[in-house]
Amino acid sequence: MNSDSSSQTVVDVAIIGAGPAGAVAAALLRRVGRSVLVLERQHFPRFSIGESLLPQSMAYLEEAGMLRAVVEAGFQHKNGAYFVYRDQSSSFDFRDKHSSGWGTTYQVERALFDDLLIRCAAEQGADVRFGHTVRAVQTGDTPSLDVVDEVGHAYRVDARFVLDASGFGRVLPRLLNLETPTGMPTRAAIFTHVRDGLTLDAVDRNKICIATHPERRDVWFWMIPLAGGRSSVGCVAEASFLDVSEPQREATLRALIRQEPTLRRLIGDAPFLMPVRQIGGYAANVERLHGPGYALLGNAGEFLDPVFSSGVTIALRSAHLAARTLNRQLDGASVDWSADYDVPLRKGIDTFRAFVERWYTGEFQDIIYYPDQVPSIRRMICAVLAGYAWDESNPYVADAARRLDTLHEVCKQR
Repeated sequence: MNSDSSSQTVVDVAIIGAGPAGAVAAALLRRVGRSVLVLERQHFPRFSIGESLLPQSMAYLEEAGMLRAVVEAGFQHKNGAYFVYRDQSSSFDFRDKHSSGWGTTYQVERALFDDLLIRCAAEQGADVRFGHTVRAVQTGDTPSLDVVDEVGHAYRVDARFVLDASGFGRVLPRLLNLETPTGMPTRAAIFTHVRDGLTLDAVDRNKICIATHPERRDVWFWMIPLAGGRSSVGCVAEASFLDVSEPQREATLRALIRQEPTLRRLIGDAPFLMPVRQIGGYAANVERLHGPGYALLGNAGEFLDPVFSSGVTIALRSAHLAARTLNRQLDGASVDWSADYDVPLRKGIDTFRAFVERWYTGEFQDIIYYPDQVPSIRRMICAVLAGYAWDESNPYVADAARRLDTLHEVCKQR
């Protein structure tokens, strides 16, 4: 990795952003011999939210040659999720699912995880430049980027193709006016890390906990046990519910934790290890995920909601699909970015969307707490929760919205 730049750089592929999507795309492209430049505005390691991975992600990390590094890094093991609401609970083991593939993964501190992935990409030959900001873009058959480094040196990058993996920075959607209404309500999250002191008999550290507020089913909490005796904890609600000033955030989050019985028992007054952070208005969308000479990966294209931890999985799936499509194009084949990338990627996003929408209406919560669950249907739902939102052998992927609605009607008749 370096920070050197001349007045002009020529590469096969320029990637904006060094997060998981950018790192995996860079590695996949390097593994077939493409020259790759990754431009990252920040310096790593840096804090990021989205700490609970889904098992589907492991296949893409393996494909990118990163799996061993991730396995050996010492992250907290993860094999499922459990949900709590008042005195109800429902636990899902991702190994007991409809879809084949990985059933376990990790809960990670993203600063360390993201840094590990981009270093793996650099070791495979990607040119990674930190502290470099993309200021303008020219699209078309010969796309180019205007870039400036931290000392103010400006230069141009000429590439055969540009991938935007800038996450919430959404560089190309901003520069090219690509953004469109998401249709998702404006929500916000406040969160921190705590020294949890949890004993093995108190909680299953191998699972993320999703807790619903006892009085408001549209307000929920996460608790993600991490390595080293700490946990990530946060609350998500409509933005107006969490509209507090920075000095009030700590007291607000502490009060909310005390209102939820499970978190009150597990976390209570455990010390916060960093200032309480807030993120809002994160749901985003664009009309299409590609254009002449570019494609959008992960959160740069669309982000739904953090409730099912789908963000990193969607990011890595987008990197996999984009790299595969782009390699064919760079080899001279005629490709259809809509059919080969946009449509198949959105299929899984729409599956997650159906689950997210019904989480907030309370319908999905009715389903998971239903006492007489059919084991085969439970495994189908578990597969989606494990990230297998593209497996159309699963009826709850092939026709997610209708299947969930029908299932809810059955549960409601109890």
